[in-house]
Amino acid sequence: MTLFLQIILVIVIVFVVIFVIVTIFRAVRIVPQATAGIVERLGKYHKTLSPGLNLLVPFVDRMRPLIDMREQVVSFPPQPVITEDNLVVSIDTVVYFQVTDARAATYEIRNYLGAVEQLTTTTLRNVVGSLNLEEALTSRDKINSQLRIVLDEATGKWGVRVGRVELKAIEPPASIQDSMEKQMRAERDKRAAILTAEGTKQAAILQAEGSRQAAILNAEGDAKSQVLRAEGEAQAITTVFGAIHAGNPDAPLLAYQYLQTLPKIAEGEASKLWIIPSELTEALKGISAGFVGNLGSSGAPAAPKN
Repeated sequence: MTLFLQIILVIVIVFVVIFVIVTIFRAVRIVPQATAGIVERLGKYHKTLSPGLNLLVPFVDRMRPLIDMREQVVSFPPQPVITEDNLVVSIDTVVYFQVTDARAATYEIRNYLGAVEQLTTTTLRNVVGSLNLEEALTSRDKINSQLRIVLDEATGKWGVRVGRVELKAIEPPASIQDSMEKQMRAERDKRAAILTAEGTKQAAILQAEGSRQAAILNAEGDAKSQVLRAEGEAQAITTVFGAIHAGNPDAPLLAYQYLQTLPKIAEGEASKLWIIPSELTEALKGISAGFVGNLGSSGAPAAPKN
């Protein structure tokens, strides 16, 4: 009998220890940083636990799954959207949101993440449906702003704040993509042709300007050379004329110089006909007279006159 009582006592002690351990385990809750815990007492909202160590009433309080209070990024799958000009485009969206009120996110909406996705899809179709394809491709900032305003207003009562909405990709139909690529190639070819024509025109202008400047410089050089040559010839004539007058030459000397100049006149392959001027006879007479006069009547040179 004593052994039986001892066994029962041991079993009771074990149950009491297990009960105490379970009670302590259910009473102590550690909430990590950047998360929040909702506590329900007898099925009714009681309080929101802050990060750190928290104590609950065992078997009376129950804590729901923790809610992440950090900003979250969710990428939704591509959604087919019809534009104003009846073209179907596929749009990928990325939503940045943050839970600001854990109580509202728990009790105001059953699944706030799914609600944000559906609301994003609906709003995206409404916004893009009022734009044509070209506007949809070039107005991403406008679409992002309108989506953020609508989503932030709708999700505010759920305890969710939408910080930013981005369109990750807008893909038009394959036929439209081919047409756009052809148009872009045509635009590039047009710009290349325009640039080539402009370059050719500019090169022609520069070449003509260079030719004009070269012609002007050549003409100025020729003019200056002719002026210098004329000045040189004038100076030479003046010098020769001065030397002749200074030397006071007589007629035989001039006739002799005249005869030396005649062969130079006949130089050149085109000189086939010689015309002897009448001055040649006078020159010969002058030379003869000079020599004869100097020899005198006896054949000896005459004495110079004082």
